[in-house]
Amino acid sequence: MSVRGQFSSKLGFVLAAAGSAVGLGNIWGFPTQVASNGGAAFVLVYLILTFLLAYPILMAELVIGRYSQSNMVNALQGISQGPVSKLSGKLTGYWALTVVCLILSFYSIVAGWMLAYASASITDILGLEQISLWLTAFSTPRNIVFCIIFSLLTIGIVHKGVSDGIEKWSARLMPLLLILLVSLIIFVATLEGAALGWEVYVIPDFSKILSSELLISALGQAFFSLSLGVGTMLIYGSYISKKENIVVLGAQVTLVDIGIAILAGMLIIPAMYVAQHNGVTIFTESGELINGDRLIFTVIPELFNAMGDLGNVISFIFFSLMAIAAVTSSISMLEVPVAYTVENTSLKRSRATWLIGAVIVLSSTVIIFNFELLFGAVIAFTTQYSQPLLGLVLSIFAGWVWRRDVILQELKLGCPEIESSWFWKIWPSYVRFVCPVVIVVMFYHSIFS
Repeated sequence: MSVRGQFSSKLGFVLAAAGSAVGLGNIWGFPTQVASNGGAAFVLVYLILTFLLAYPILMAELVIGRYSQSNMVNALQGISQGPVSKLSGKLTGYWALTVVCLILSFYSIVAGWMLAYASASITDILGLEQISLWLTAFSTPRNIVFCIIFSLLTIGIVHKGVSDGIEKWSARLMPLLLILLVSLIIFVATLEGAALGWEVYVIPDFSKILSSELLISALGQAFFSLSLGVGTMLIYGSYISKKENIVVLGAQVTLVDIGIAILAGMLIIPAMYVAQHNGVTIFTESGELINGDRLIFTVIPELFNAMGDLGNVISFIFFSLMAIAAVTSSISMLEVPVAYTVENTSLKRSRATWLIGAVIVLSSTVIIFNFELLFGAVIAFTTQYSQPLLGLVLSIFAGWVWRRDVILQELKLGCPEIESSWFWKIWPSYVRFVCPVVIVVMFYHSIFS
Protein backbone atom coordinates (compact mmCIF):
# COMPACT_ATOMS: atom_id res chain seq x y z
CA MET A 1 0.00 0.00 0.00
CA SER A 2 1.31 3.44 -0.94
CA VAL A 3 2.14 6.06 1.68
CA ARG A 4 -0.86 8.32 2.14
CA GLY A 5 -0.55 11.93 0.95
CA GLN A 6 -1.42 15.04 2.92
CA PHE A 7 -1.97 18.72 2.24
CA SER A 8 1.09 20.65 3.37
CA SER A 9 -0.80 23.75 4.54
CA LYS A 10 -4.22 25.12 5.45
CA LEU A 11 -4.15 27.40 2.41
CA GLY A 12 -3.31 24.45 0.16
CA PHE A 13 -6.35 22.54 1.40
CA VAL A 14 -8.70 25.55 1.17
CA LEU A 15 -7.61 26.31 -2.41
CA ALA A 16 -7.87 22.65 -3.48
CA ALA A 17 -11.25 22.09 -1.82
CA ALA A 18 -12.61 25.40 -3.08
CA GLY A 19 -11.30 24.50 -6.54
CA SER A 20 -13.23 21.25 -6.34
CA ALA A 21 -16.40 23.15 -5.46
CA VAL A 22 -15.88 25.93 -8.02
CA GLY A 23 -16.67 24.36 -11.36
CA LEU A 24 -18.48 25.12 -14.58
CA GLY A 25 -21.84 24.99 -12.77
CA ASN A 26 -20.77 27.83 -10.49
CA ILE A 27 -19.52 30.03 -13.31
CA TRP A 28 -22.67 29.93 -15.43
CA GLY A 29 -25.23 27.99 -13.36
CA PHE A 30 -25.40 30.33 -10.38
CA PRO A 31 -25.64 33.62 -12.37
CA THR A 32 -28.52 32.46 -14.54
CA GLN A 33 -30.37 31.07 -11.50
CA VAL A 34 -30.02 34.50 -9.91
CA ALA A 35 -31.32 36.31 -12.98
CA SER A 36 -34.30 33.97 -13.32
CA ASN A 37 -35.30 33.93 -9.64
CA GLY A 38 -35.58 37.39 -8.20
CA GLY A 39 -32.00 38.67 -8.38
CA ALA A 40 -30.63 39.48 -4.93
CA ALA A 41 -33.61 37.67 -3.33
CA PHE A 42 -32.22 34.42 -4.75
CA VAL A 43 -28.74 35.27 -3.46
CA LEU A 44 -30.11 35.80 0.05
CA VAL A 45 -31.96 32.46 0.08
CA TYR A 46 -28.93 30.71 -1.46
CA LEU A 47 -26.66 32.04 1.29
CA ILE A 48 -29.03 30.91 4.03
CA LEU A 49 -29.50 27.42 2.58
CA THR A 50 -25.79 27.00 1.93
CA PHE A 51 -24.99 27.38 5.61
CA LEU A 52 -28.08 25.53 6.88
CA LEU A 53 -27.80 22.54 4.53
CA ALA A 54 -24.70 22.38 2.33
CA TYR A 55 -22.17 23.36 5.01
CA PRO A 56 -23.38 20.71 7.53
CA ILE A 57 -23.08 17.96 4.90
CA LEU A 58 -19.70 19.28 3.79
CA MET A 59 -18.55 19.03 7.41
CA ALA A 60 -19.86 15.45 7.59
CA GLU A 61 -17.73 14.48 4.58
CA LEU A 62 -14.63 16.26 5.87
CA VAL A 63 -14.85 14.80 9.38
CA ILE A 64 -15.53 11.26 8.15
CA GLY A 65 -12.60 11.57 5.75
CA ARG A 66 -10.12 12.86 8.30
CA TYR A 67 -11.17 10.32 10.92
CA SER A 68 -10.92 7.35 8.58
CA GLN A 69 -7.84 8.53 6.61
CA SER A 70 -9.18 6.55 3.68
CA ASN A 71 -11.37 6.56 0.59
CA MET A 72 -15.16 6.60 0.73
CA VAL A 73 -15.67 2.83 0.49
CA ASN A 74 -13.35 2.11 3.41
CA ALA A 75 -14.39 5.21 5.36
CA LEU A 76 -18.10 4.39 5.56
CA GLN A 77 -17.33 0.83 6.55
CA GLY A 78 -14.89 2.10 9.17
CA ILE A 79 -17.49 4.22 11.00
CA SER A 80 -20.11 1.46 10.91
CA GLN A 81 -20.76 -0.91 13.79
CA GLY A 82 -22.86 -3.84 12.54
CA PRO A 83 -22.79 -6.00 9.40
CA VAL A 84 -25.80 -4.28 7.82
CA SER A 85 -24.35 -0.77 8.14
CA LYS A 86 -20.92 -1.99 6.99
CA LEU A 87 -22.46 -3.54 3.87
CA SER A 88 -24.49 -0.38 3.28
CA GLY A 89 -21.33 1.70 3.60
CA LYS A 90 -19.48 -0.50 1.13
CA LEU A 91 -22.29 -0.37 -1.44
CA THR A 92 -22.67 3.40 -1.01
CA GLY A 93 -18.95 3.85 -1.56
CA TYR A 94 -19.03 1.83 -4.78
CA TRP A 95 -22.09 3.74 -5.93
CA ALA A 96 -20.26 7.04 -5.34
CA LEU A 97 -17.22 5.76 -7.26
CA THR A 98 -19.42 4.89 -10.23
CA VAL A 99 -21.25 8.20 -10.13
CA VAL A 100 -18.12 10.35 -9.91
CA CYS A 101 -16.56 8.50 -12.87
CA LEU A 102 -19.71 9.07 -14.94
CA ILE A 103 -19.78 12.75 -13.96
CA LEU A 104 -16.16 13.13 -15.02
CA SER A 105 -16.99 11.36 -18.30
CA PHE A 106 -19.47 14.02 -19.42
CA TYR A 107 -17.67 16.84 -17.61
CA SER A 108 -14.53 16.19 -19.67
CA ILE A 109 -16.56 16.56 -22.86
CA VAL A 110 -17.96 19.95 -21.80
CA ALA A 111 -14.56 21.11 -20.53
CA GLY A 112 -13.10 20.10 -23.89
CA TRP A 113 -15.53 22.50 -25.55
CA MET A 114 -14.11 25.29 -23.38
CA LEU A 115 -10.59 24.47 -24.57
CA ALA A 116 -11.78 24.36 -28.18
CA TYR A 117 -13.39 27.80 -27.93
CA ALA A 118 -10.31 29.24 -26.21
CA SER A 119 -8.19 27.82 -29.07
CA ALA A 120 -10.59 29.30 -31.63
CA SER A 121 -9.92 32.75 -30.19
CA ILE A 122 -6.24 32.30 -31.05
CA THR A 123 -6.89 30.98 -34.57
CA ASP A 124 -9.25 33.93 -35.18
CA ILE A 125 -6.45 36.33 -34.26
CA LEU A 126 -4.15 34.49 -36.66
CA GLY A 127 -6.75 34.62 -39.43
CA LEU A 128 -7.16 30.83 -39.64
CA GLU A 129 -10.89 30.91 -40.33
CA GLN A 130 -11.35 27.28 -41.39
CA ILE A 131 -9.65 25.99 -38.27
CA SER A 132 -11.77 28.34 -36.13
CA LEU A 133 -14.93 27.01 -37.76
CA TRP A 134 -13.85 23.43 -37.01
CA LEU A 135 -13.04 24.34 -33.40
CA THR A 136 -16.43 25.94 -32.76
CA ALA A 137 -18.62 23.56 -34.78
CA PHE A 138 -20.12 20.59 -32.94
CA SER A 139 -18.55 17.41 -34.31
CA THR A 140 -17.49 13.99 -33.08
CA PRO A 141 -13.78 14.41 -34.03
CA ARG A 142 -13.50 17.79 -32.29
CA ASN A 143 -15.26 16.48 -29.18
CA ILE A 144 -12.96 13.48 -28.93
CA VAL A 145 -9.75 15.45 -29.52
CA PHE A 146 -10.44 18.10 -26.90
CA CYS A 147 -11.93 15.64 -24.42
CA ILE A 148 -8.63 13.74 -24.58
CA ILE A 149 -6.59 16.95 -24.23
CA PHE A 150 -8.56 17.99 -21.15
CA SER A 151 -8.31 14.50 -19.68
CA LEU A 152 -4.52 14.53 -20.13
CA LEU A 153 -4.36 17.81 -18.20
CA THR A 154 -6.36 16.27 -15.35
CA ILE A 155 -4.38 13.03 -15.31
CA GLY A 156 -1.08 14.90 -15.45
CA ILE A 157 -1.93 16.79 -12.26
CA VAL A 158 -3.45 13.92 -10.26
CA HIS A 159 -0.72 11.39 -10.95
CA LYS A 160 1.77 13.66 -9.16
CA GLY A 161 -0.02 13.11 -5.85
CA VAL A 162 -1.62 15.32 -3.21
CA SER A 163 0.99 17.95 -2.34
CA ASP A 164 3.04 17.88 -5.59
CA GLY A 165 0.04 17.60 -7.89
CA ILE A 166 -3.38 18.59 -6.56
CA GLU A 167 -2.24 21.16 -3.99
CA LYS A 168 0.49 22.72 -6.13
CA TRP A 169 -1.74 23.22 -9.16
CA SER A 170 -4.75 24.34 -7.13
CA ALA A 171 -2.53 26.96 -5.52
CA ARG A 172 -1.61 28.18 -9.01
CA LEU A 173 -4.93 27.86 -10.81
CA MET A 174 -7.30 29.26 -8.17
CA PRO A 175 -5.54 32.66 -7.87
CA LEU A 176 -5.31 32.80 -11.68
CA LEU A 177 -9.03 32.03 -11.92
CA LEU A 178 -9.77 34.83 -9.47
CA ILE A 179 -7.55 37.34 -11.33
CA LEU A 180 -9.17 36.52 -14.69
CA LEU A 181 -12.66 36.68 -13.18
CA VAL A 182 -12.14 40.07 -11.52
CA SER A 183 -10.44 41.45 -14.66
CA LEU A 184 -13.38 40.46 -16.83
CA ILE A 185 -15.87 41.88 -14.31
CA ILE A 186 -14.13 45.26 -14.45
CA PHE A 187 -13.94 45.21 -18.25
CA VAL A 188 -17.58 44.21 -18.82
CA ALA A 189 -18.77 46.81 -16.28
CA THR A 190 -17.42 49.55 -18.56
CA LEU A 191 -19.51 48.47 -21.57
CA GLU A 192 -22.88 49.82 -22.70
CA GLY A 193 -25.77 47.78 -21.29
CA ALA A 194 -23.89 46.48 -18.25
CA ALA A 195 -25.77 48.83 -15.87
CA LEU A 196 -29.06 47.06 -16.59
CA GLY A 197 -27.41 43.71 -15.80
CA TRP A 198 -26.12 45.07 -12.48
CA GLU A 199 -29.63 46.32 -11.69
CA VAL A 200 -31.07 42.85 -12.28
CA TYR A 201 -28.33 41.30 -10.15
CA VAL A 202 -28.31 43.53 -7.07
CA ILE A 203 -31.93 44.73 -6.72
CA PRO A 204 -34.02 42.01 -5.07
CA ASP A 205 -37.50 41.05 -6.19
CA PHE A 206 -38.91 40.03 -2.82
CA SER A 207 -42.22 38.99 -4.38
CA LYS A 208 -40.44 35.79 -5.45
CA ILE A 209 -38.59 35.06 -2.21
CA LEU A 210 -41.09 32.46 -0.96
CA SER A 211 -41.88 30.93 -4.33
CA SER A 212 -41.32 27.18 -4.50
CA GLU A 213 -39.28 27.58 -7.70
CA LEU A 214 -36.84 29.98 -6.06
CA LEU A 215 -36.52 27.89 -2.90
CA ILE A 216 -35.90 24.63 -4.76
CA SER A 217 -33.48 26.28 -7.20
CA ALA A 218 -31.50 27.87 -4.35
CA LEU A 219 -31.50 24.59 -2.45
CA GLY A 220 -30.18 22.66 -5.43
CA GLN A 221 -27.51 25.27 -6.16
CA ALA A 222 -26.38 25.30 -2.52
CA PHE A 223 -26.14 21.51 -2.41
CA PHE A 224 -24.45 20.85 -5.74
CA SER A 225 -22.07 23.81 -5.74
CA LEU A 226 -19.97 22.27 -2.95
CA SER A 227 -19.35 18.94 -4.76
CA LEU A 228 -21.28 17.01 -2.14
CA GLY A 229 -22.31 13.37 -2.18
CA VAL A 230 -19.73 11.65 -4.39
CA GLY A 231 -16.79 11.56 -1.98
CA THR A 232 -14.58 14.35 -3.33
CA MET A 233 -14.72 16.34 -0.09
CA LEU A 234 -14.43 13.15 1.96
CA ILE A 235 -11.20 12.31 0.14
CA TYR A 236 -9.84 15.83 0.57
CA GLY A 237 -10.79 15.65 4.26
CA SER A 238 -8.70 12.51 4.60
CA TYR A 239 -5.64 14.51 3.52
CA ILE A 240 -6.07 17.14 6.29
CA SER A 241 -3.69 17.07 9.25
CA LYS A 242 -5.21 16.00 12.57
CA LYS A 243 -3.88 19.22 14.09
CA GLU A 244 -6.05 21.49 11.93
CA ASN A 245 -9.37 23.01 13.03
CA ILE A 246 -11.54 21.27 10.47
CA VAL A 247 -14.63 23.33 11.35
CA VAL A 248 -12.88 26.55 10.40
CA LEU A 249 -11.42 25.02 7.24
CA GLY A 250 -14.87 23.83 6.14
CA ALA A 251 -16.27 27.32 6.69
CA GLN A 252 -13.44 28.86 4.68
CA VAL A 253 -14.05 26.52 1.75
CA THR A 254 -17.76 27.37 1.85
CA LEU A 255 -17.07 31.11 1.91
CA VAL A 256 -14.62 30.92 -1.02
CA ASP A 257 -17.11 28.88 -3.05
CA ILE A 258 -19.91 31.36 -2.32
CA GLY A 259 -17.63 34.31 -3.08
CA ILE A 260 -16.63 33.02 -6.50
CA ALA A 261 -20.24 32.15 -7.36
CA ILE A 262 -21.27 35.72 -6.53
CA LEU A 263 -18.34 37.10 -8.56
CA ALA A 264 -19.42 34.92 -11.49
CA GLY A 265 -22.82 36.60 -11.31
CA MET A 266 -21.09 39.99 -11.48
CA LEU A 267 -19.56 38.86 -14.78
CA ILE A 268 -22.19 36.78 -16.55
CA ILE A 269 -25.37 38.79 -15.90
CA PRO A 270 -23.96 42.20 -16.97
CA ALA A 271 -22.32 40.45 -19.96
CA MET A 272 -25.71 39.09 -21.04
CA TYR A 273 -27.25 42.56 -21.01
CA VAL A 274 -24.24 43.98 -22.83
CA ALA A 275 -24.90 41.30 -25.46
CA GLN A 276 -28.55 42.37 -25.61
CA HIS A 277 -27.44 45.98 -26.09
CA ASN A 278 -25.39 44.77 -29.07
CA GLY A 279 -28.38 43.08 -30.67
CA VAL A 280 -27.91 39.55 -29.30
CA THR A 281 -31.05 37.70 -28.19
CA ILE A 282 -30.86 36.75 -24.50
CA PHE A 283 -34.47 35.73 -23.88
CA THR A 284 -36.28 32.70 -25.27
CA GLU A 285 -39.63 32.98 -27.10
CA SER A 286 -41.39 32.20 -23.80
CA GLY A 287 -39.66 35.15 -22.14
CA GLU A 288 -37.21 33.11 -20.05
CA LEU A 289 -33.55 34.06 -19.79
CA ILE A 290 -31.28 31.89 -21.95
CA ASN A 291 -29.01 29.74 -19.79
CA GLY A 292 -26.82 26.63 -19.84
CA ASP A 293 -24.84 25.72 -22.93
CA ARG A 294 -26.77 28.12 -25.18
CA LEU A 295 -25.62 31.01 -22.99
CA ILE A 296 -21.96 30.00 -23.00
CA PHE A 297 -21.64 28.84 -26.60
CA THR A 298 -24.09 31.17 -28.37
CA VAL A 299 -24.89 34.37 -26.47
CA ILE A 300 -21.43 35.11 -25.03
CA PRO A 301 -19.49 34.30 -28.26
CA GLU A 302 -21.84 36.60 -30.22
CA LEU A 303 -20.97 39.35 -27.77
CA PHE A 304 -17.26 38.75 -28.34
CA ASN A 305 -17.79 38.76 -32.12
CA ALA A 306 -19.40 42.18 -31.86
CA MET A 307 -16.21 43.55 -30.25
CA GLY A 308 -13.98 42.90 -33.25
CA ASP A 309 -10.30 42.06 -32.62
CA LEU A 310 -10.57 42.93 -28.92
CA GLY A 311 -13.35 40.37 -28.67
CA ASN A 312 -10.91 37.59 -29.59
CA VAL A 313 -8.65 38.52 -26.69
CA ILE A 314 -11.56 38.73 -24.24
CA SER A 315 -12.93 35.45 -25.60
CA PHE A 316 -9.59 33.71 -24.97
CA ILE A 317 -9.50 35.02 -21.39
CA PHE A 318 -13.13 34.03 -20.76
CA PHE A 319 -12.87 30.47 -22.06
CA SER A 320 -9.51 30.03 -20.33
CA LEU A 321 -11.29 31.01 -17.12
CA MET A 322 -13.95 28.36 -17.80
CA ALA A 323 -11.29 25.74 -18.53
CA ILE A 324 -9.43 26.52 -15.29
CA ALA A 325 -12.67 26.19 -13.31
CA ALA A 326 -13.20 22.82 -15.00
CA VAL A 327 -9.68 21.55 -14.19
CA THR A 328 -9.88 22.44 -10.49
CA SER A 329 -13.07 20.36 -10.27
CA SER A 330 -11.97 17.48 -12.48
CA ILE A 331 -8.80 16.76 -10.48
CA SER A 332 -10.89 16.26 -7.33
CA MET A 333 -13.25 13.93 -9.18
CA LEU A 334 -10.43 11.80 -10.60
CA GLU A 335 -8.82 11.62 -7.15
CA VAL A 336 -11.85 9.69 -5.79
CA PRO A 337 -11.35 6.47 -7.82
CA VAL A 338 -7.56 6.89 -7.80
CA ALA A 339 -7.44 7.04 -3.99
CA TYR A 340 -9.60 3.93 -3.74
CA THR A 341 -7.44 2.00 -6.21
CA VAL A 342 -4.14 3.01 -4.59
CA GLU A 343 -5.37 2.13 -1.09
CA ASN A 344 -6.96 -1.20 -2.01
CA THR A 345 -4.62 -2.65 -4.64
CA SER A 346 -0.91 -2.96 -5.25
CA LEU A 347 -0.98 -0.37 -8.06
CA LYS A 348 1.19 2.71 -7.60
CA ARG A 349 -0.48 6.13 -7.91
CA SER A 350 0.95 7.01 -11.31
CA ARG A 351 -0.14 3.77 -12.96
CA ALA A 352 -3.55 3.82 -11.25
CA THR A 353 -4.16 7.41 -12.40
CA TRP A 354 -3.34 6.71 -16.03
CA LEU A 355 -5.35 3.47 -16.03
CA ILE A 356 -8.47 5.04 -14.52
CA GLY A 357 -8.04 8.13 -16.70
CA ALA A 358 -7.99 5.91 -19.78
CA VAL A 359 -11.18 4.14 -18.69
CA ILE A 360 -12.93 7.49 -18.18
CA VAL A 361 -11.77 8.71 -21.62
CA LEU A 362 -13.20 5.51 -23.09
CA SER A 363 -16.48 6.19 -21.28
CA SER A 364 -16.47 9.77 -22.63
CA THR A 365 -15.90 8.43 -26.13
CA VAL A 366 -18.91 6.11 -25.84
CA ILE A 367 -21.02 9.10 -24.79
CA ILE A 368 -19.71 11.20 -27.70
CA PHE A 369 -20.56 8.51 -30.26
CA ASN A 370 -24.05 8.17 -28.75
CA PHE A 371 -24.45 11.80 -27.77
CA GLU A 372 -28.20 12.28 -28.22
CA LEU A 373 -28.97 9.07 -26.36
CA LEU A 374 -26.46 9.18 -23.49
CA PHE A 375 -25.32 12.73 -22.72
CA GLY A 376 -28.52 14.01 -21.12
CA ALA A 377 -29.29 10.62 -19.57
CA VAL A 378 -25.92 10.41 -17.81
CA ILE A 379 -26.26 13.96 -16.48
CA ALA A 380 -29.75 13.23 -15.14
CA PHE A 381 -28.73 9.93 -13.53
CA THR A 382 -25.69 11.39 -11.79
CA THR A 383 -26.63 14.95 -10.81
CA GLN A 384 -30.41 14.87 -10.61
CA TYR A 385 -30.88 11.48 -8.95
CA SER A 386 -27.67 9.96 -7.57
CA GLN A 387 -26.07 13.00 -5.91
CA PRO A 388 -29.11 13.89 -3.75
CA LEU A 389 -29.49 10.26 -2.67
CA LEU A 390 -25.78 9.96 -1.86
CA GLY A 391 -26.00 13.16 0.17
CA LEU A 392 -28.94 11.66 2.03
CA VAL A 393 -27.01 8.47 2.82
CA LEU A 394 -23.97 10.45 4.00
CA SER A 395 -26.11 12.54 6.35
CA ILE A 396 -27.65 9.33 7.74
CA PHE A 397 -24.22 7.81 8.33
CA ALA A 398 -22.95 10.97 10.04
CA GLY A 399 -26.14 11.52 12.03
CA TRP A 400 -27.31 8.02 12.92
CA VAL A 401 -24.65 5.38 12.23
CA TRP A 402 -21.46 7.02 13.50
CA ARG A 403 -21.16 7.29 17.28
CA ARG A 404 -21.44 10.87 18.49
CA ASP A 405 -18.69 10.54 21.11
CA VAL A 406 -16.25 9.41 18.41
CA ILE A 407 -17.18 12.40 16.25
CA LEU A 408 -16.59 14.73 19.18
CA GLN A 409 -13.17 13.28 19.88
CA GLU A 410 -12.19 13.69 16.23
CA LEU A 411 -13.27 17.34 16.21
CA LYS A 412 -11.40 17.98 19.47
CA LEU A 413 -8.09 17.03 17.83
CA GLY A 414 -7.95 20.39 16.04
CA CYS A 415 -10.19 22.35 18.41
CA PRO A 416 -10.13 21.19 22.07
CA GLU A 417 -12.89 23.63 23.04
CA ILE A 418 -15.33 22.46 20.32
CA GLU A 419 -17.77 20.87 22.80
CA SER A 420 -18.77 24.28 24.20
CA SER A 421 -19.12 25.90 20.75
CA TRP A 422 -22.31 26.75 18.89
CA PHE A 423 -21.18 24.44 16.09
CA TRP A 424 -21.32 21.34 18.30
CA LYS A 425 -24.64 22.40 19.82
CA ILE A 426 -26.27 22.77 16.40
CA TRP A 427 -24.46 20.65 13.80
CA PRO A 428 -25.17 17.08 15.02
CA SER A 429 -28.92 17.73 15.14
CA TYR A 430 -28.91 19.35 11.72
CA VAL A 431 -27.13 16.40 10.16
CA ARG A 432 -29.39 13.92 11.92
CA PHE A 433 -32.80 15.52 11.37
CA VAL A 434 -32.87 18.56 9.10
CA CYS A 435 -30.54 17.51 6.28
CA PRO A 436 -32.23 14.15 5.51
CA VAL A 437 -35.69 15.74 5.44
CA VAL A 438 -34.66 18.61 3.19
CA ILE A 439 -32.77 16.32 0.79
CA VAL A 440 -35.79 14.02 0.51
CA VAL A 441 -37.98 17.03 -0.34
CA MET A 442 -35.44 18.22 -2.92
CA PHE A 443 -35.18 14.76 -4.47
CA TYR A 444 -38.97 14.42 -4.59
CA HIS A 445 -39.25 17.77 -6.36
CA SER A 446 -36.50 16.87 -8.86
CA ILE A 447 -38.53 13.81 -9.93
CA PHE A 448 -42.04 15.18 -9.96
CA SER A 449 -41.49 18.83 -10.90
